[in-house]
Amino acid sequence: MFSKILIANRGEIAVRIIRACKEMGVATVAVYSEADRNALHVALADESYCIGGPEASESYLNENQIISAAILAGAQAIHPGYGFLSENAHFARLCRKNGIVFIGPQPESMERLSDKAVLKELISSTGLTVIPGTKAVSSVEEAKASALKLGYPVMIKACAGGGGRGIRLIRSEDELEDAYMQAASEALSAFGDGSVYIEKYIYPARHVELQILADEQGNAVCLGDRDCSLQRRNQKLLEETPSPAVNTEQRDRIMKLAVDAVKKIGYVGAGTLEFLLDRDGNFWFMEMNVRLQVEHCVTEMLTGIDLVKWQIRIAAGIPINFTQDDISLTGSAIECRINAQSCDKLEMLHVPGGPSVRFDTWLVEGMTVSPYYDSLLGKLVVYSKTREEALRKMRAALCELVIKGISTNIEEQLRIIGDERFISGNYDLTFMGNR
Repeated sequence: MFSKILIANRGEIAVRIIRACKEMGVATVAVYSEADRNALHVALADESYCIGGPEASESYLNENQIISAAILAGAQAIHPGYGFLSENAHFARLCRKNGIVFIGPQPESMERLSDKAVLKELISSTGLTVIPGTKAVSSVEEAKASALKLGYPVMIKACAGGGGRGIRLIRSEDELEDAYMQAASEALSAFGDGSVYIEKYIYPARHVELQILADEQGNAVCLGDRDCSLQRRNQKLLEETPSPAVNTEQRDRIMKLAVDAVKKIGYVGAGTLEFLLDRDGNFWFMEMNVRLQVEHCVTEMLTGIDLVKWQIRIAAGIPINFTQDDISLTGSAIECRINAQSCDKLEMLHVPGGPSVRFDTWLVEGMTVSPYYDSLLGKLVVYSKTREEALRKMRAALCELVIKGISTNIEEQLRIIGDERFISGNYDLTFMGNR
């Protein structure tokens, strides 16, 4: 096991990883930008290093500075969290070159799975059903020909990256050229790779994903599904597990197929297989995220399994010590993402409490939200024995959560969980009106 880990991230996920390390008796090293000098993750870590200016490109994406900090601190491993360098094969190789363990998949695995169009071709050989689509298209003309063959409407998507970037819905050929240029430009800006591909648009559908853990010894387990259909402009707002749209028979079948697929492609680490679930109950594979998901907390609340600790153990070569039969998916867990809507100073913070209520955050009174990074302030997660009870618990927790000085989306989250469509479980990707 590692004795010291550097966390190459910021915000709530950096705090989350530090807490897991402390519980494991592992020393922690924080890195921070000039904008985050007084951030919570810096105060909680055993030691910390400033690695650059406020822009992410100057700090949290500065590979050489992060490696230098790890070497200086004597860290044996680096946990990248999510975002930033978490899916960067070049950084993983740089860690290896300097004798540091990257807590995540091997760089070869990341390279093989990073191109979503290539990944879909690989996954199709494992027994999972893949959304019909293309490999990377190199021109508007090629995109038009592919879309015509697939049949409108279609989606144009970035081959690299995630987080809803580089994605456009195209309903007719008249929209394609502008959408192609916009998606390619956004992908190049966000991921340094402007390549895009075309896939058939599945409608109506829900976004359902499966959480996987796999170790070096060939063991793999699925920790259930998460429904992530509550989105605005491809950005997730609320997640729950298990999905109210998936029955036990469907769940058992898709979980087995997912575990088999992960084993066949030789994946090691924590990963998420993402699907569209159509009205007929068919699962269509979209993509695989080879990192920790923002919404991993709902899976932890439902199963009682700490995903961050298992990421660390698997990276240290420790085999998974439980089987699929040991995993309980009883009850219901719901997560609301609490986002900032202004870059102001936090005047007061009150965090809700009680059994099975969790708020993962980086907030401390007196801090100011930075304009340089994403707007996520924290994730409010609840668990109860039934979905109805979980909804009541979430409503109470949202009402108790007090964040003064910063404008947030708490009221919007209350409206969502109070909507009859959500209460009934009868919702899909059109819920927020962004399709």
